[in-house]
Amino acid sequence: EVQLVESGGGLVQAGGSLRLSCAASGFTFDDYVISWFRQAPGKEREGVSCRSTSGLTIGYADSVKGRFTLSSDSAKNTVYLQVNSLKPEDTAVYYCAARRYSCAGGASLYPYWGQGTQVTVSS
Repeated sequence: EVQLVESGGGLVQAGGSLRLSCAASGFTFDDYVISWFRQAPGKEREGVSCRSTSGLTIGYADSVKGRFTLSSDSAKNTVYLQVNSLKPEDTAVYYCAARRYSCAGGASLYPYWGQGTQVTVSS
């Protein structure tokens, strides 16, 4: 059974940092791409960044470039999202999701999702 479990969210002041984790199980880690998405209240789910099957980071949303960094540890089957210089507009539930083959495409192409971790940034 494919499982994705996010952790590391919390309440931080503007300018602060967090490291989000996505622990994957139930599938061969490098056979799937794993992406981070986020969804703020009243807004559509937004793609943040993606780890390809070869371990490369494929893109960042314009809104997070230079502040967020995706990394992974294949030995631990875990993908991380380091979020720095947080802004109130980064407040959202952050999800990781998995799919086969490619980072291309939006959230609707991902069949597997974690439960999400809440990030709240106070001004």
